[in-house]
Amino acid sequence: MKSYIEKNLNGVDLTFEEAMELFEMPLPVVGKIADTIRKKKCGDLVTFVADRNINYTNVCVSKCKFCAFYARKKEDEYVLSYDEILKKIEEAEKFGVTQILLQGGINPNLGIEWFERLFRLIKSKHPKIQLHALSPPEIYFLAEKENLSIEEVLKRLIKAGMDSLPGGGAEVLSDRVRKIVSPNKVGSDGWIEVMRVAHKLGLKSSATMMFGHLDKDEDILEHLFRIRDLQKETGGFTAFVCWTFQPERTELYRKGLVKHPVSAARYLRVLAISRIVLHNFRNIQASWLTQDFDIAALALFFGANDFGGTMLEENVVRATGKKFRPARIDEIVKAVKAVGRPVAQRNTLYQIIKEF
Repeated sequence: MKSYIEKNLNGVDLTFEEAMELFEMPLPVVGKIADTIRKKKCGDLVTFVADRNINYTNVCVSKCKFCAFYARKKEDEYVLSYDEILKKIEEAEKFGVTQILLQGGINPNLGIEWFERLFRLIKSKHPKIQLHALSPPEIYFLAEKENLSIEEVLKRLIKAGMDSLPGGGAEVLSDRVRKIVSPNKVGSDGWIEVMRVAHKLGLKSSATMMFGHLDKDEDILEHLFRIRDLQKETGGFTAFVCWTFQPERTELYRKGLVKHPVSAARYLRVLAISRIVLHNFRNIQASWLTQDFDIAALALFFGANDFGGTMLEENVVRATGKKFRPARIDEIVKAVKAVGRPVAQRNTLYQIIKEF
């Protein structure tokens, strides 16, 4: 136990074998290791962001087997107008939102100029909003569609107003898994390359992982090792977020490949292992969206130091049928204080805005 803590705090990479052993240890032991690291690295303060997720389109050529969000029928397709997006942002600001997560499907009808105009418009109307926009698959697709390099696409979007890049579309960075669940989407190397270029341009990003579908322990570690290694190279990740696959209404569910979400115990174990493996990540986020508040609060003792966002709006997980309602700021504050931890609101870059 002590060696895992020392290696993390000293910035020493775990070997694959050492990391695999964490899947066999009793859950309380793994949790204790992760919690000790969290306490030494981050202290007790728990942070959260006031945000809104705006999904600008549900048209998507990827048609991933884990997704219930993309439009199956022509009559169900939509693309939000600029006015509709601006109205959502205006409403969000009234609720104290500082971050807009803007993502959609891979829509072949939308070119880079559509996004440039939108970003410039958002920034002209809402200059204080932090635009956490698109994802590596969306960036990769735009580069191919416009016959531009990834760097050219990112430079243009940054100039138009993009502040940071979400880690969406990673799922599990194992091509064994991706060839089954998302064969039409960019592979692991492409996702990593978009992040590498973004970081070298000075664009900060989050790293994410959605697990609990067709992944195995080895696939999860492959994912963690790849983002750990990229972080050593670039230092561009602000945080890591993992959540569990919600199968209902997806193709994987309909075909009987995945019938239930993985257990809360599995979620806590993977979260804790993430904290232990990712020695060069300061911030690890809990997922109340998929785990609900009680488990998210427990996650604060399994390596997490951040409670995520208020999510004034969320559509992708909700499309699976999972019940959703936004979290109020006072609810997050109450949940964190109930487990004896101080709490503060942050911005996208983890700068403290307000302590409670």
